Amino acid sequence: MTDTLEQDETAASAAAAPEEPDKPARTHDDERTDIASIAEYQRAAFRTGFTRDIAFRRQSLKALRRSVAKAEKDILAAMQADLGRPRTEAYASEIAMLLREIDTTLARLRRWSKPRRVRSPLVTLRASSRVQAEPYGTTLIIAPWNYPFQLALGPLIPAIAAGNCAVVKPSESAPESSTIIARIIRETFKPHHVAVFEGEADVSQTLLDQRFDLIFYTGGTVVGRTVMQAASRHLTPVILELGGKNPCIVTADANLDIAARRIAWGKFLNAGQTCVAPDFILAEASIKDALQEKLIETIAKFYGYVPKDSPDYSRIVNERHFNRLTRLMEGAQIVAGGETDRDARYIAPTLISGLDWSHPLMAGEIFGPLLPIMAYEDLDTELIILKNRPKPLALYIFSNDRATQERILCHLPSGGAAINDTLSQVINTRLPFGGIGDSGMGAYHGKVGFDAFSHQRAIVRRALKPEGSLLYPPYKTPLWVLRRMVRFF
Repeated sequence: MTDTLEQDETAASAAAAPEEPDKPARTHDDERTDIASIAEYQRAAFRTGFTRDIAFRRQSLKALRRSVAKAEKDILAAMQADLGRPRTEAYASEIAMLLREIDTTLARLRRWSKPRRVRSPLVTLRASSRVQAEPYGTTLIIAPWNYPFQLALGPLIPAIAAGNCAVVKPSESAPESSTIIARIIRETFKPHHVAVFEGEADVSQTLLDQRFDLIFYTGGTVVGRTVMQAASRHLTPVILELGGKNPCIVTADANLDIAARRIAWGKFLNAGQTCVAPDFILAEASIKDALQEKLIETIAKFYGYVPKDSPDYSRIVNERHFNRLTRLMEGAQIVAGGETDRDARYIAPTLISGLDWSHPLMAGEIFGPLLPIMAYEDLDTELIILKNRPKPLALYIFSNDRATQERILCHLPSGGAAINDTLSQVINTRLPFGGIGDSGMGAYHGKVGFDAFSHQRAIVRRALKPEGSLLYPPYKTPLWVLRRMVRFF
């Protein structure tokens, strides 16, 4: 049965591919040298309708899955070279999440793609109404360096599933990963369907100068504004997955052993280079010192007393970010960690105390293994302060009191939140992942991702049969009759 389905989908894919008898076949060498041409090439190919076939989309996703699984060793080696990622961590956070997302999409794509019928008002007598998910067209995906495979190929999954063409720009800051991503795409897809461009910021800028139908960007808020400004020139919709200063609030009734373990894991995964990592801890004053000691113990359990020697601890991506982080530590009250090695791009898991809201560490997203711990006396006062700051991508609450949990959730908006845990709101790909305000706009993962890359088209079909004259001039229906009929509109 499966073999038959695969054969049918392969045949459908071949039938759906656009014929271009008057145009020589393009290669990826052409693609690298002429961004404008490949953008136009994809637009022309999309207009043929070859991506609309569901069987073609499924076959494309299966091909991507095979390519990712086949490249497992190379992906893990690239992650080690770029970020010092341990194999287990890299597999779980990159490869496993991609494969699971593809499997989920394949299992549900036919259902997601079906038109959704809605009721028609009485005034459109003998009409049927439906919402049809249709592809936007050509899409641009600009990916960051911190989770280079997941955040480049992850958005590509719903882009393909929704029937779009795509151009992917991996980050130049993770060069080994960028090379593997480019190889996977070039070996899996034809450039009229999915293309890839590597390079520095000038390549990204040239891509942004082109007309796309949707732009998906993951990265920092500053560049996010630049992307949005570029998109506005063509009135192109954008999905921005940005960052934020994610608070982690710990109340006195929390289980400190569990809180320390889950906070330390969420913070020091990938050496803190995670957009949803806890950025700082706001602990109730009565338990602040105890929590601090629990964190010190947990770090030692995770990585040993010399984390530099641990095979499970990552490295800073490059010297520029290393310098930025070490400058942030200058003059800070370090209670644990603080050791650095420039040549190895190593910064130890570091706990910092004695801060207030005016300290440079509290000004912007840290994006590294530095964890400030602040104490509070009155939660309501801190909630007012936090509410006046930019909305974060994530919010973490450690408390056993349901009323306190809900009070914090009610007062502090965020892209996502987890109670008595960290990162789990992202790990569960059945939940939407996205920011709010300065931390981004739009969301993806699962059905939400499919919808994000789809235009929800409203379609009404009416019968060509006689009807009353209520809708048409000259208007003779009294207003009192219309008022009574409002419920039927």
